[in-house]
Amino acid sequence: MTTELDGPAATDIPTRLLLGSGPSPVPPRVLAALAQPTIGHMDPAFAEIMGETIALMREAFQTANLATLPISGTGSAGMEALVANFVDPGDRVVCGVNGLFGVRMADELERAGADVVRVEADWGRAIAPERLIEAATGPRTHAIVVVHGETSTGVAQPLDGLADACRERDALLLVDCVTSLGGHPLRIDEAGIDAAFSGTQKCLNCPPGLAPFTAGERALDKLRARERRGPSWYFDLALVLDYWNPATGSGGASAARTYHHTAPINMIYALREALRIAVGDDWLPSAWERHRRAHHALRDALAVFGCQRLAPDGEQLHPLLAVSPPADVDEAAIRRGLLLDHGIEISGGLGPLAGRLWRVGVMGEGARQEPQERFVGALAELLGADPAEPLAALAEGWRA
Repeated sequence: MTTELDGPAATDIPTRLLLGSGPSPVPPRVLAALAQPTIGHMDPAFAEIMGETIALMREAFQTANLATLPISGTGSAGMEALVANFVDPGDRVVCGVNGLFGVRMADELERAGADVVRVEADWGRAIAPERLIEAATGPRTHAIVVVHGETSTGVAQPLDGLADACRERDALLLVDCVTSLGGHPLRIDEAGIDAAFSGTQKCLNCPPGLAPFTAGERALDKLRARERRGPSWYFDLALVLDYWNPATGSGGASAARTYHHTAPINMIYALREALRIAVGDDWLPSAWERHRRAHHALRDALAVFGCQRLAPDGEQLHPLLAVSPPADVDEAAIRRGLLLDHGIEISGGLGPLAGRLWRVGVMGEGARQEPQERFVGALAELLGADPAEPLAALAEGWRA
């Protein structure tokens, strides 16, 4: 006998081409993994999936850190976990602020009771590393925190010299790489990053809901040296690691997993499959190069319409192209037309850039020629322009 529960799922969800600031297009393989049967969060079969996910995540982060895992929550949960574990009340923390997510990071640090020293730059520009280092000079500094890929502006933050400066001061280098992971060159160990977090919904092409997270020994040493427990039970890394990777705890390699929370099991399936694609099928260095080529090809195509990139050459974030709309155009109306008439989502500006910016995702499956051709053609139609020249510029960029 069949019941309504055995039939196909009823859905009124439209199909969209997601070319905004996130989420990004989710491949059928990842959606299929998400739909697999749910098993228990302490099932040995799930433990094997957890182990493979951790190994793939280390490859994505380019790290050997044992303390690598997905935090149950979006990228913002990763930010909270970073601060809750590695920043104590009264810590002097230098924070780079050159966009909305730098503002949010500084806010999170202040809520944690840190003495926050903001080093600011114009939205759309990177912060000179020397300014961050200078701000960390003098009084005892406990951490330098930066956003590697500022999603609100499409700017990539240079990390040159920050790790050495932190080690000289016995400080931690903490990094938000939500939009850069998998799409912009970043090697955690090579860069000397002590702890970092990301999100699944950007270049990894997984639905939102998990925050890839990694922490090295210097960060863990600070955690172990705490005299009082941190402010968060849910994000207490010592407890979460006992569930995800007990070998990192005091029990060593023979330790058994300890229940902490019910992990989002099917999302872990999806993340494992997304990581298999990102670092296995695609091979990370070639994925970085594809994102670079896709970014520059789309920049050249949009320039034909009169769109100018916000970030100057050398400071651009490959997975996020932020451009000014053409002059005398109702940018919100164009975005609305793209979505409702063509099923294509792009994002508008945030904060002081609201109404002045289009933010186009160049992430994972969105960093390919075919979806970009569809977007450029639709944009030309809405602008009343001939698509031939921008499409030719796009094709030439992909050949370069």
